[in-house]
Amino acid sequence: MDLMTATFWFSSIFIFPLWVMMWFLPKHDVTRKYVGDVRICAFPLIASYALLLIPNAMDVLVTLGSQMPTTDIVIELFSDDQMIILAWLHFLVMDTFIGRYIWMRMLAAERPIQVSMPILVMCMMMGPIGLLAGILATLDVEDDISVPSRAIE
Repeated sequence: MDLMTATFWFSSIFIFPLWVMMWFLPKHDVTRKYVGDVRICAFPLIASYALLLIPNAMDVLVTLGSQMPTTDIVIELFSDDQMIILAWLHFLVMDTFIGRYIWMRMLAAERPIQVSMPILVMCMMMGPIGLLAGILATLDVEDDISVPSRAIE
C-alpha cells in the first residue's frame, strides 16, 4: 500500500468514531476524553496530512505562493492524484476541527442532541455551512476564540 492510499484510509477511518461520539454521545465521558483532547482528536489527522504534504510541499508553495491563484492554476494543481488526496485530508482535518469547536459550543450552550446532531452532520459534510449553523445556534455562548480578551487596536 502506498503512502497516499495509507493516509487516505487512515484519516477517513480515524474520523468516524469521533463524529459518532459527537453525534450520538455528545455529553459522555468517553467523548469528552477523546474529542475533547485536541491532541487525540486532531494531531493524528495532521500527522497523516503532513506525511503526504512533505513530499509535495514545494509544489504547493511554488504554485500558490509565486502567483495569484486562478481557477486554471488550482485545477492544474489538483489534476494530480496526490494533490487531490492531500486536499481531501485537508478537508478532513479542518471539518473535524470545526466539528469539535461546534460540539464544544453546543455543550457550553446545553443544546439538546436534536439540535446539535444535525448541525454536527452539516459540519462533517459541509464544513463552512455547519460552522455557520453552529455559531448561529450558540450565539449566547462566549468562548476564548469568539470573543477577544482585550480591546482590538
